[in-house]
Amino acid sequence: MPTTPPQRFPRPERRIYRLQQVMDATGFGRAWIYALMAKGEFPKARKIGARAVGWPSEEIDRWVTERMEGRQ
Repeated sequence: MPTTPPQRFPRPERRIYRLQQVMDATGFGRAWIYALMAKGEFPKARKIGARAVGWPSEEIDRWVTERMEGRQ
């Protein structure tokens, strides 16, 4: 009798969001995103290249979900 592999749940796709994607996801502008980062109220950008930064998608998605559910 053949055995089937255990059922695995699909993992969410991990991506790096650039500033425009973060702005689209939050509805905030660049200045406000950076102001929130400076106050420690928004996920910090990570250096991804010599002149580029990005945010882990799961951190941005979690931050947005928490705000929409009222958990800050």
